[in-house]
Amino acid sequence: MNRRDFSAGAACVLATAALGLPGSLFAQIKKPDEGTEYLTLDKRVSSDAPQGKVEVIEFFWYSCPHCNAFEPRLEAWIKKQPADVVIKRVPVAFRDDFVPQQRLFYTLEAMGKLDELHGKVFQAIHANREPINREDLILAWAGKQGLDTAKFKELYNSFSVSSKARRAIQLQEAFQVQGVPAIGIAGRYYTDGTLAGNMDRALQVTDYLIAEARKTR
Repeated sequence: MNRRDFSAGAACVLATAALGLPGSLFAQIKKPDEGTEYLTLDKRVSSDAPQGKVEVIEFFWYSCPHCNAFEPRLEAWIKKQPADVVIKRVPVAFRDDFVPQQRLFYTLEAMGKLDELHGKVFQAIHANREPINREDLILAWAGKQGLDTAKFKELYNSFSVSSKARRAIQLQEAFQVQGVPAIGIAGRYYTDGTLAGNMDRALQVTDYLIAEARKTR
């Protein structure tokens, strides 16, 4: 399936089963298969992480139901990571109509409100069924959260936020992201629920690839 033609549902390429398998099924962890469960990039992607750190990128889309379902699992996994692992979230834009939510993410980041409101964006879209997918709707939602809407709009349309959104698209292209949620590791590896079979296994693959990255950093 061409990712540029994704519908709202198809943009999250994981099958329903890809999110529903309990971790206990993978108690006996086997070495992941390169080319099947993960891909090694032909060209290494530059990282913003400090020297000696291993960068892990989660590619996501706020309107993706699978990203919403994955978020609590990812948060739990993040809390278990050692100090040398740097987690970065990158909102994708497979189409132009994804860009408003990219800007939402980076505007919240610029305002220092990302930790507080990132999960609430998912909740608004998937639990409250609020259509937060255009600038006017995003501004209205931001106002409901008690944010200064004038400041929000200024940042939302700023050069800095625009640059970060462009950089996000460059990263999704560099990692050859085919669907979300997906994970890039150390600028070298890529996995997602389709490759690994489900996102629980994708996190196990990620753990393995982090260990591999440590050997050569």
